Amino acid sequence: MMKVIYLGHSGFFVEMEDACFLFDYYKGDLPEADRGKKLFVFVSHGHYDHYRKEIFSLRDQYDQVRYLISSDIFVREAEDIRPVKPNEETEVLGCRIRTLRSTDEGVAFLLKYRGRTIYHAGDLNWWHWEEETEGYNTAMRRAYQSEINKLQGEKIDLAFVPVDPRLGEQYCWGLDCFMKRTDTKRVFPMHFWDNYAVFDRLALEKCAQDYEDRIIRIEREGQSFLLE
Repeated sequence: MMKVIYLGHSGFFVEMEDACFLFDYYKGDLPEADRGKKLFVFVSHGHYDHYRKEIFSLRDQYDQVRYLISSDIFVREAEDIRPVKPNEETEVLGCRIRTLRSTDEGVAFLLKYRGRTIYHAGDLNWWHWEEETEGYNTAMRRAYQSEINKLQGEKIDLAFVPVDPRLGEQYCWGLDCFMKRTDTKRVFPMHFWDNYAVFDRLALEKCAQDYEDRIIRIEREGQSFLLE
């Protein structure tokens, strides 16, 4: 079983039998967990809505903490901090981590731990802005699809993918591309700026009909989910 807690925006806390995983935390209440479990803290990039320095106080709450920090964030070298760049692979305390290049800042994470695979997009998304030029949006589409294509063949148990309402009608393009090009069992839409109506919009999208049963609906901060 995996327990998933929505912390807010793009922040999630995932708990397994002997390890916990914290992604892009910047607001919300962190749950209490067994301090004997390993804690992996992932920061995809330095934008304020994905990163807060208070994460380093977690060293006082867990016996084993490892930080996987995007290299666009300046942090002092330490034994428990691993700066990561796009297109890298590493292994930390039995967790295999692979990064993709974001279409904004930093990286996306694909991690494998004890037979489970988790994907957190960070700000890797199909950022189609109507006010931008056709050339910009074409380059964005190609860059996003190129990164998502790298995940073909992966069996992903759990994914966190942006659905940003600021993009207008294009808010779900990134999610749709991801779900149709990957083998993903469950997906949590994120980065929706507390606009929970986005889930009602998704339920009506014709493009999402093929995978609507794999979308997890979030209703509030602090909500928890038990997944097999």
